[in-house]
Amino acid sequence: MKRRNFFNLTALTSVGILLPKNSAHAEPSSDEQNTIREEAKNIPVIAEADICVLGGSCTGVFAAIRAARLGAKVVIVEKQNCFGGTATGSMVNVWHSPYDAEFQQQIIGGLTMETIERLKKRNAVFVHQQNVSHGFDFNSDELKVELDEMVLAAHIKPYLHTIFSAPVVKDGELIAVLVENKSGRGAIKANIFVDATGDGDLCHRLELPTYTAEQLQPPTMCARFADWRSLKGFDLNKTVLENREKYHLPEGFSWGAYVPGSDVYMLAGTRVYGVNCADADDLTNAEMEGRRQVRAIHDIIREHCPQSKITLQALPSQIGIRETRHVRCGYQLTGDDVLYGKRFDDAIANGSYRVDIHHQNKPGITLRYLNGTEQYSRPGFPSKTSRWREETATNPTFYQIPLRSLIPGGRYRNIITAGRMLDADRIAFSAVRVMVNMNQTGEAAGTAAWLALSSNTPINNLDPQEVRKLLAKEGAIIL
Repeated sequence: MKRRNFFNLTALTSVGILLPKNSAHAEPSSDEQNTIREEAKNIPVIAEADICVLGGSCTGVFAAIRAARLGAKVVIVEKQNCFGGTATGSMVNVWHSPYDAEFQQQIIGGLTMETIERLKKRNAVFVHQQNVSHGFDFNSDELKVELDEMVLAAHIKPYLHTIFSAPVVKDGELIAVLVENKSGRGAIKANIFVDATGDGDLCHRLELPTYTAEQLQPPTMCARFADWRSLKGFDLNKTVLENREKYHLPEGFSWGAYVPGSDVYMLAGTRVYGVNCADADDLTNAEMEGRRQVRAIHDIIREHCPQSKITLQALPSQIGIRETRHVRCGYQLTGDDVLYGKRFDDAIANGSYRVDIHHQNKPGITLRYLNGTEQYSRPGFPSKTSRWREETATNPTFYQIPLRSLIPGGRYRNIITAGRMLDADRIAFSAVRVMVNMNQTGEAAGTAAWLALSSNTPINNLDPQEVRKLLAKEGAIIL
């Protein structure tokens, strides 16, 4: 494909870019704070692309695949050893239903369903019928390999074990990003950038407007156990509640899913309160505390169900993060938008998963449904059912995410977000944050990036209808 001259990248030479140098002989600066000043050095350009995607979750991978299939030269950067993010590295092996709330209309297609079909061929997915909590249970490790194959088939240049470090801005334009890996520091030049880091790291380091909710939804450390069926008849939630003080466990919420075709069960039964996983210290503490809680739950089972044969099989490479910072974009999706099923003329994603609030200030979860009902569930206690609105003759059956909620405010014309850092208030985010919804934002971001590239148009000036038309042509369901 002929390269487009969307932005002038001549500030980076083929040799490198002059940036601070790591040095064992660096001297402290005169600043009163405890700082070290790096010497300048040339950073090698390790890759050039039309589009650079930062973050290799399913959201980021789908952005990269969509852009590459349309003809772009794409690089994708992922900090872990595999693609898939929450679905693989965090071992959350459940995607929710692709149908509306009444299971009458399919509202999600595209790469989500293509991936499911690929997993079916390997007997690596179980399909639930009309289940509000589970659409698909899959084998996370099989998904890792499928994503590898999809990335390579699309001729995307992958960088695993590679961490985004800093943006490079020249004359007010974002022209490159710096990354770190086993080969050292390098620069990746691109015309368009997709921030799929989860935490909005690129936008944050560009000093674009971001915000963090006052009460973040707490993260959960999953675990996989073998011989889980040997616990048949054992009330885990009740027993954990009765013994939580002895084992220093907070009250939370527990759920899980079997790995298809096995007796291995993914348990999501931990809760780490009071942390923001966009902060290095908090993330470190959350990882270690999450693992401690998994062991405590296992010890409770050993003590109170000694006849069980369960064994701990695996812990995730990263705790399951629900929420960190959000990027301030062209539109903030609201709880009313979601709960009343507002339609948007620039909609690029549809969802039906309920509002699912994992509380920071009390145990349990609150679920709000599009039909107006609400349920508060706390393990070991009866659920409380009520209504968040009065009954109506008809109810919305799905909600939408507008393209505007992915396009950051600020001066940069060549950046778009994808994933959980989208602009949404507390209630809206509690519904849209699940993977089948975020997958669609990835496809939309990749499509918008391609259109901006091919038409030489800033992303914030794109015609949303062109994005929607191209998404539909490529297999997404656009309503």
